[in-house]
Amino acid sequence: MWILTLIMAALFASSAFAGSRPWFTLDRLTRDNVLNASLGVLLLFTILMVAYITGFFPQSIAAPFMMGVYSLIAGFFAGYALRMVRHRTTSGDILYQHRSFWIDHAPNLFAVMLIIYGIYRTAILTGLPVTGIRITSGISLICFGLFTWTLKAVPEFRSKGILLLDRFIPWKEVLSWSWYSENVVAIEYITPKKRHNERIRQFATSVPEDERKEIEMVLSSKLEEFDEERKKVLFGDDD
Repeated sequence: MWILTLIMAALFASSAFAGSRPWFTLDRLTRDNVLNASLGVLLLFTILMVAYITGFFPQSIAAPFMMGVYSLIAGFFAGYALRMVRHRTTSGDILYQHRSFWIDHAPNLFAVMLIIYGIYRTAILTGLPVTGIRITSGISLICFGLFTWTLKAVPEFRSKGILLLDRFIPWKEVLSWSWYSENVVAIEYITPKKRHNERIRQFATSVPEDERKEIEMVLSSKLEEFDEERKKVLFGDDD
């Protein structure tokens, strides 16, 4: 039992480290990627189900395997949540963010529901037997709920950059902004130059009409403040 616990803890820690690294961001989730990943997972579990029914995947192996899967999921979202918290603590104060009930409170309520259900799933507070699968599956739900709590659906314009979902864009990498329509502002930014495949990207976000002046002031002042650093990013430091 202790060996199995140590293995699950090692899987959780390694997956948490992977989730805390910036190698993956949500904007990489294209329709094709999600579809292919879903089909791959469905195929894998279909094979495992057939193997379990035919006796090639007995309960003594299936239970630790699922515990390992849940531990990996829990660790990944725990590390992901830690990355988001780190972004918010190092990106400065919020200068502008569109706020409403559905943006501020509805996702948090969903996150709380996930956390509560995760605690219930562990069976610690119920009369059900506490098993490894219940514990690991409950923890995975709790960690996913914590990640959901840290994720915001709208960009956060902060003093050191823009937090777009799980991607932090420093002001020196923001190229320009313009009004795409009456209530939609489009912002162009560049990806890190260190990868030698610098690309210009764009995102758009809606802004209420009565907050147009506020976002215009933030964007104009920050682009002017970081103009010299932006030139160094684009053209390199001539010194």
